[in-house]
Amino acid sequence: MAEVIRMPKMSDTMTEGVIVAWHKKVGDDVKSGDILAEVETDKATMELENYVKGTLLHIGIEAGQSVPVDAVIAIVGAKGEDVSALLAGESTPAKSAVPVANETTPAATPAATPTSTTTTSSNDSRLKASPLAKKIAEEKGVDLSKVPGSGDNGRIVKRDVENFTPATSTGKTTVQLPSVVGAESFDDVTVSQMRKAIARRLSESKNGAPHFYLTMSIQMDKVMEARKAMNDISPVKISVNDIIVKAVASSLRLHPKVNSSWLGDKIRMNHHIHVGVAVAIDDGLIVPVVKFADNKTISHISAEVKELADKAKNKKLQPSEFEGSTFTISNLGMFGIDQFTAIINPPESCILAVGAAKETVVVENGQMKVANVMKVTLSCDHRSVDGAVGSAFLQTLKDMLENPVRLLV
Repeated sequence: MAEVIRMPKMSDTMTEGVIVAWHKKVGDDVKSGDILAEVETDKATMELENYVKGTLLHIGIEAGQSVPVDAVIAIVGAKGEDVSALLAGESTPAKSAVPVANETTPAATPAATPTSTTTTSSNDSRLKASPLAKKIAEEKGVDLSKVPGSGDNGRIVKRDVENFTPATSTGKTTVQLPSVVGAESFDDVTVSQMRKAIARRLSESKNGAPHFYLTMSIQMDKVMEARKAMNDISPVKISVNDIIVKAVASSLRLHPKVNSSWLGDKIRMNHHIHVGVAVAIDDGLIVPVVKFADNKTISHISAEVKELADKAKNKKLQPSEFEGSTFTISNLGMFGIDQFTAIINPPESCILAVGAAKETVVVENGQMKVANVMKVTLSCDHRSVDGAVGSAFLQTLKDMLENPVRLLV
């Protein structure tokens, strides 16, 4: 029994298609897998594959014409089968390019059958290739004369060009590139409760808080000199980050608006200064809190940060040790990161992202010199902190770090 071939929906937004070229003519025997035609959609030109075995009895649309999705474009059935009754029950939006083939009427070649499906090579032999195959070959710079065709009578089709691996010339010999075969694989890792909480809180922060960012460059040479001197007498080894924590805490004391929390219907102005220090662990990011950081010495901060970080990595932190921060520092400088932006840890108003200190050529008093420069970026919640407030805080922080003696008085 004859079967109707309709214009398929080849993309999610396709409403109609244009027949670029027919690859078969009325009267041709066709089988599953044969390419009947090339169809131009709203996104690409694609090959229309046949899935019915039989004879092409009818072509309902000429090359170059468009028809809506689901319209009749061809009929395939038994050789000599009368399809007039089938056509009478279908609405064809365009005139048939060819008459119906039956026992009394000889099959005719469609008037619009493309003659451009072959090209002439340098030795005047005929090279058969579909228009889509030619287009892809031109885009990829593929020589079609080197591509073996898998279509009818050796015709080159789209898949032949896409799967073709050109030979690479090396001197006088030609080496065929090997096919690289790999296996796709993946692991689905169950999300930990900590990771879920981090995702939820940061998503709420990023989507809910109107972030803005302020970046400043700070010369760190004096901090490095001061750190070396401190470690000569300190009972614990002091890091640059420990000095940054102290400098941030001292700066927050002078800029209390940055040490605030957004609570929806009110802004809480915190009088205490609890600095959170982001620590990366296997399950994600946790923020131990150095409480009353402005009242502690740098060596005290150093010992406490090391203890809290060790507890965090061993999953021994108590809630009281990672709750209650009023400001957070996230330092990726030890990983060689020059600059980045961090997402605010709600309900805090700000978070400071710290990059690496790197040797940089700077100009000072009209003279060039090499200095260790560190970039910091302050993320602010615009609902509670304005640009001028955040800028003033960074200026104070810069002054503290470029003159670290201020941290000792």
